[in-house]
Amino acid sequence: MTTFALPRPSLLSPRVVVGTAALAAVVALWSAFALSTRALDGVGLTMADAAVVRFAVPGLLLVPWIPRTLRILRTERPAVVALVLLAGLPHFLIFAWGAHLTSAALTGLLVPGTVPLFVAVLLFLRHRAAVSRRRLLALGAIVAGIAAAAALTGDTASVGGVAVLVGAGFVWAVYTLGLARTRLDPLGVIVIVSLSSTLAAVALIVTGVMPSHLLAGTADLASLGTYALVQGIGTGLLSTACYVVAVKNLGSSITATAGALSPVLTALVAVPLLHEPLTAGLAVALALIVTGVIVFTLAPRRAARPLDAASVSPAAPNRG
Repeated sequence: MTTFALPRPSLLSPRVVVGTAALAAVVALWSAFALSTRALDGVGLTMADAAVVRFAVPGLLLVPWIPRTLRILRTERPAVVALVLLAGLPHFLIFAWGAHLTSAALTGLLVPGTVPLFVAVLLFLRHRAAVSRRRLLALGAIVAGIAAAAALTGDTASVGGVAVLVGAGFVWAVYTLGLARTRLDPLGVIVIVSLSSTLAAVALIVTGVMPSHLLAGTADLASLGTYALVQGIGTGLLSTACYVVAVKNLGSSITATAGALSPVLTALVAVPLLHEPLTAGLAVALALIVTGVIVFTLAPRRAARPLDAASVSPAAPNRG
């Protein structure tokens, strides 16, 4: 993870104000992503419809960057491209499936919460990168939180949904390692992920592999427009831009740590918006996983150079 060396500005300096505003937008947009994905059934869209909207909107807006991205892509290694593409339709469908089986709170919590765990494990297996004791304790808290989420959810479907969301976290962790090795810039990543995912989702719809209300002409246009605004523009473009602004003005550690507040906001908003209860079991899982993510982000890295190179914010999945 790139760390920006910043002076100690006044709390009211333009840099801090701009960075704080950008960070608040990031937390809100990430929370909106989890909430809107959980609410797919209520807005009359299938998973395939949602994928088309999610990826087609940023793809269309970034059409001018396609030629430049394709030129860079010719020099990229196929294995790295495959890892980067995991952030698109594969991750989205797993994420949406898990959201369908669980609650918005667990959807917003488990995926970002498990990414640092899987990144650390994968890097240890690949490089034998040492991890500090505090980070090991943080990872232990994340594992305990996952166990609490599975044990304290009420039914089999929710337990299965926890497993699916943990799988989505693993997919994003693998993508993270590919992202560290790609020659594409952030806009290039968004372009290639958006275009490939849109084409794949349309192919699944046209061939009848996945159902579509869009193809049948029964999708609600008002809901479709709202979803396109929240997922396509909000998650696909604005959250990425705001995250970069926040990191440059506040530093990577502050931004990544504050990003862990997104699951808390998701859980609180889901109570009045989706009528989901904030149970004691969910509160325990939230406390353990969010604490683990924060400690992991702030803890010192010990002889873990490969981990530094491949790390991104542990609270930033689902934004590619």
